Amino acid sequence: MDEPPVVLARDTRGIATATLNRPARGNAYDEAMLGALIDGLATLGDARALVIRGAGKHFQAGADISWLNRAASYPPGQAFAASMATTRAMQMLNELSCPTIAMVQGACFGGGCGMVCCCDVVLADPAAIFGLTEVRVGVAPTPISTHMVHAMGLRHTRRYALTGERFGAAEALRIGLVHEIVADDQREARLAEILDAVMLGAPGAIAATKASFLGANGLTLDERQMALLAHESWMQRAGAEGHEGTAAFAEKRKPVWYR
Repeated sequence: MDEPPVVLARDTRGIATATLNRPARGNAYDEAMLGALIDGLATLGDARALVIRGAGKHFQAGADISWLNRAASYPPGQAFAASMATTRAMQMLNELSCPTIAMVQGACFGGGCGMVCCCDVVLADPAAIFGLTEVRVGVAPTPISTHMVHAMGLRHTRRYALTGERFGAAEALRIGLVHEIVADDQREARLAEILDAVMLGAPGAIAATKASFLGANGLTLDERQMALLAHESWMQRAGAEGHEGTAAFAEKRKPVWYR
């Protein structure tokens, strides 16, 4: 049997772990992974915390380019649904009532950065590499755009989402994408300390605090807003640039717009 794209577990304390489980693809997401993540998040209403990990060498390398290439030719309804899956997964993660902690190693690109932006605490390996690289393959990161601005501020988001530059953990810390840089041999101990701190807080009070922070500052998304973000995403992906960008990536060449 194929391995599940997301492995969800919960310990006796009520701490859940979601492991992104496509290591051969750098944990790049496709419809199956997004569906599994959405289904898993829907079961965590009574969890005390959620830890998100990536199996293998990388945390999450963004969207699977082969899936993007297929999705560029989907009929409109299916194309919208594909973009809505990304939008909804990020919205659910952002608004989950319990604290969320991302453990980042290796590559964290595109939607991986979106996941990080939606988490309450982010610990990164010193060698982790980040990038908001969607524009380089002709697509737009609209499903994660609001979360990037919330986490990094508009100024830093504009730079990195428009240039597609890669950057290291130190820069991610400086711009607010991660909270701490922790060496590999110390990260599990640091996670344990943070989870212990979470367990000292009353779960209802934590949920109310998080909901207040997000709601009072306009950081939640309603169905209309999500539909607009998903629409913008699939329209760009289905256009000439989306087709050319994914083809250029697959063929390991520069796209035609490069001069």
